Order: sequence, then structure tokens, then C-alpha cells
Amino acid sequence: MAAPLTATAINCSLSTGGRESSTDAMLAVLAEHFEAEGVTVEGPIPIAAHDVKWGVTSDEGEGDDWPEIRERILAADILIFGTPIWMGQASSVAKLVMERMDAFLSETDDNGRMPSYSKVAVAAIVGNEDGAHNVSSQIFQALNDVGWTIPAVAACYWVGEAMGSVDFKDLKERPAKVTETARMVAANAAHLARLLKASPYPG
Repeated sequence: MAAPLTATAINCSLSTGGRESSTDAMLAVLAEHFEAEGVTVEGPIPIAAHDVKWGVTSDEGEGDDWPEIRERILAADILIFGTPIWMGQASSVAKLVMERMDAFLSETDDNGRMPSYSKVAVAAIVGNEDGAHNVSSQIFQALNDVGWTIPAVAACYWVGEAMGSVDFKDLKERPAKVTETARMVAANAAHLARLLKASPYPG
């Protein structure tokens, strides 16, 4: 019997919440397929709705919501990192999260393993301009630097027509390729997470 797995989704939209964003919609697509793989998904956590301080430590002091979010992320086997594309790049909120994870570099155990070791990360990316490959390269390089493992086919994305006005959440029908990719992202990530849970990196 396959080991039970958990995932935590984060939404790095600029929106503070209250209404569904296209990033939420893409995260929901991935959650649907992860759950089909037997993975329990928590979230998404809307980062902009929390007081996450700027900085590169795991706790930036009074009022910082990052320590609790960090704990929820690291409690899971898989991180689902959701971001919109702005100006061809990951959102400023996404960059804030990646900068806060820089602290992992100095939080190693006796074998030199960061707290994210043996945990898997995938991405959910949306935007109305080209840039999904650029954004995934930014996210995956940063996450790999701080210990996350990136599986094959780790990003599910949708980009609309250049200068267009239709958002992913407003599409009348989900593109078949998005569904196909989401299924593969979930299957590959769950497979890799199970392998790493059973046999963690030695360090």
C-alpha cells in the first residue's frame, strides 16, 4: 500500500484574498489531480493576505506571519508553489517567499541537510503574457538551491494571448493540455515524494 502523502499549496498572487484569482484556479486544478494520487492538499495559503516581513531569516520578529507559514510548508511532503506572471517574471510575493527560504541554507542538520531536503516542489503558473518558462526557471533554481527536489514535468502553466484580456479563471473550458499536464505533474511529484519519504537523502 502506498504511503500517505500531504501537500501544502501557497498562492503568491498580489491579491490579498476575498475573491478567486487565476492562481487559485490553477492551484485547484493541481489539487484535484494530487488528490486523485492519494495526496491530501492543504491550502492554498494566500501569502499576500498575511504579514510576511521582508528578510532572509526564518523569523523577522514581532508580527511576522512567516514562521507559522514555514511550519505548514515544511510539515508537508510536497510544496505546490503558485504564482502569477507579472512583467514576464514571478510576482514580488513569490520572490519574498523565496528570499525567506534562503534561511534554510544555515538551518542544516548534522548531515548537512536543509529542512526542505527529501521534500518535493512543483509550480502552478498563470498569466496573460509569455513568460512561464522564465518564471519556472526562476522558481525551480531558487527552490533547488534551498534544498527542494524538482520532479520531471514540475510546472503546470497557462498563458493567454499577448495583450489579451481573458484570465485563466474566466475560461469557458479548461484546455485539455492543462489537464494532461496537471495529471502528469501530480503523478510524478507523488511518485518522487513517496520514494524520498521511504528513503531520504543521506546528506
